[in-house]
Amino acid sequence: MVEAAATPETRKTPGDDLVLPFRTESSGVIGRLVRLGPAIDEILSHHAAPEAVSRALGEAVALTAMLGTALKIDGKLTLQTKTDGILDFLVVSFEPPGRLRGYARFDKKRMAEEADDVDPAILLGVGHLAITIDPGEDMDRYQGIVALEGESIGDAALSYFRQSEQLPSFLRLAVARHYTAGENGEPGRWQWRAGGLMIQHLAREGGSDEHVVSSEEDEEIVGDADDDWERTRILAATVEDHELLDPMLAPDRLLYRLFHEEGVRAFPSTPIEAFCRCSRERVEAFLKSFGAADLTDMREPDGSISVTCEFCTKTYRFAPDEIT
Repeated sequence: MVEAAATPETRKTPGDDLVLPFRTESSGVIGRLVRLGPAIDEILSHHAAPEAVSRALGEAVALTAMLGTALKIDGKLTLQTKTDGILDFLVVSFEPPGRLRGYARFDKKRMAEEADDVDPAILLGVGHLAITIDPGEDMDRYQGIVALEGESIGDAALSYFRQSEQLPSFLRLAVARHYTAGENGEPGRWQWRAGGLMIQHLAREGGSDEHVVSSEEDEEIVGDADDDWERTRILAATVEDHELLDPMLAPDRLLYRLFHEEGVRAFPSTPIEAFCRCSRERVEAFLKSFGAADLTDMREPDGSISVTCEFCTKTYRFAPDEIT
């Protein structure tokens, strides 16, 4: 198995910030394991949102990492929710080979009235979850939409897999803050971590598991495939949140712990990093696309204009004579 390269500046453990694809030998079930450390901490720390909002965004980021790295094309993937809940808008963007950014918008007044353990039905509310794949190069985009009705991000994703891909799937997502002790006299700090495990049951080669049974032999093959899937799903369901998040538990070791009875083969992992496409040049070009009246409305009392990126919260300030 090939692990993601690590540098002391960005990764303290070699098993952080990666997506590890795998396959069980006996049952032929495919899956992906995601482990996020510094990358998810950077994304969630930008916004300093309430814990419930950060957890939901973290789940969406972990899920998007698994879906994005599974693409067989060199395209972009966007996961987005829009609802009437407290967290009314959420978007996560994936760009190859493994770059992620995310943003969550929530009603601060309504959130202040709730506890940190706010019910997901109230937090996410009713609306929809959309997954958009953009292949680029003038190719048509694909978008799948599923209803989101007081569910978690993971539950809505499972509904998406059933409706859009028609694949039996298992998904577990975990997000939490971990305390990291300081080094060389530096104080410790709380850092966000996220993890996830997804497995899917693919149709047998040459047809779907839902094909018409034409003989007793065919019926036996389909039955065996269903048994293989159910056995592997039960093993996957034994995973605990702390195992998905533990920086001291190597991802390949976790896979062996879960699926050693089946036999499991891990493939090369994909490194994940937090990123943002904003820049002073991009913001300046965006502002220059507005008319004079719109620019006047944006100006501060001294005539300057300030723009803050919703993803990374970086603020760009332009002097009065820079944008005309």
